[in-house]
Amino acid sequence: MTPPRPAVGPDLRISVVICVHTEDRWEDILAAVASVRAQSHPAHELLLVVDHHQRLLDRLTEHFARAPGGARPPGPPPAPLRVLANAGPRGLSAGRNTGIAAADGEVIAFLDDDAVAERDWLRHFAAAYADPAVMAVGGRTEPVWESGRRPLWFPEEFDWVVGCTYRGLPAGKVRVRNVLGGNASFRRVAFDLAGGFTTGIGRDGDRRPLGCEETELCIRISQVLPDAVLLIDDRAVIHHRVPAERRRFRYFRGRAYAEGLSKALVARSVGARDGLAAERRHTVRVLPAGVLRGVRDALLGRPGGAARAGAIVAGAAAAAGGYAWGTVRARAKPTPLPPGPVDDPACGPAAAAHEGAPA
Repeated sequence: MTPPRPAVGPDLRISVVICVHTEDRWEDILAAVASVRAQSHPAHELLLVVDHHQRLLDRLTEHFARAPGGARPPGPPPAPLRVLANAGPRGLSAGRNTGIAAADGEVIAFLDDDAVAERDWLRHFAAAYADPAVMAVGGRTEPVWESGRRPLWFPEEFDWVVGCTYRGLPAGKVRVRNVLGGNASFRRVAFDLAGGFTTGIGRDGDRRPLGCEETELCIRISQVLPDAVLLIDDRAVIHHRVPAERRRFRYFRGRAYAEGLSKALVARSVGARDGLAAERRHTVRVLPAGVLRGVRDALLGRPGGAARAGAIVAGAAAAAGGYAWGTVRARAKPTPLPPGPVDDPACGPAAAAHEGAPA
């Protein structure tokens, strides 16, 4: 099955979707929008999808409907912006599917609502799509710790816990199993052929921080299109805010456990062989090296070494426990809602993964 080749280079139309769900991130949302409007490769359009929050929907609609005061700066006009209500069930997957259904670009990019993209973010995405085999391109996500610095105990091997690029992912432009959902782009034809994001796997407004919806989608794309190429280009950078509460060990352990729960659903949806191959390699290769590094640092008297080694062991154990319980629970529940047509808004680490990394 060979998809048609769309426009490339400066003519490639990229729609950007930002899913939002809380007024608590108002300033973050405005900063994310501003970063998209400042791209060196202008976005074709910008879609804000509001997840079942009428007051936020009204506030955003009113805010962006106002005519900007003063003279417009030189250069092309900003990308058209639309504010949409999530047309499916509550959750990130249905919100993204709403954006996909409404988007008009040949490529659809996703940006987290609490992140800002560097100026050449879309330019690097567009360049990668010069290869017609490329179906998805992700980038590098850098943490911006609200407290001002990384906690000494927090291992870089687990930066996927806070939605960021982690130790173990190779530098450069690399082929991967899946991209990181908050910094990702897909050809529209990939959704036409493989469907949208599956509901029932990722975040749905519940308190538990589930994920992996982009992992399941990417594996499904590769199953439908065996010759598809999925890439991460680490020059496509976004900066993701990490609030203070996410630097706590309780959140770290809970997010790792939730990842295990999500992985159980992914394995049930696409098969354990595809759904867990990268996680096995990461567990065998990257995490033991991280533990040894932590022990070495502790022996050398460097601060945080023992705590980082312990956190890696605790995080891996929590993820394994979540996967075990999720597997048992999944047998007693219906399979997650399968993806429908791309024009159906309800169709159905968190980390980027390569051959040796989780999520």
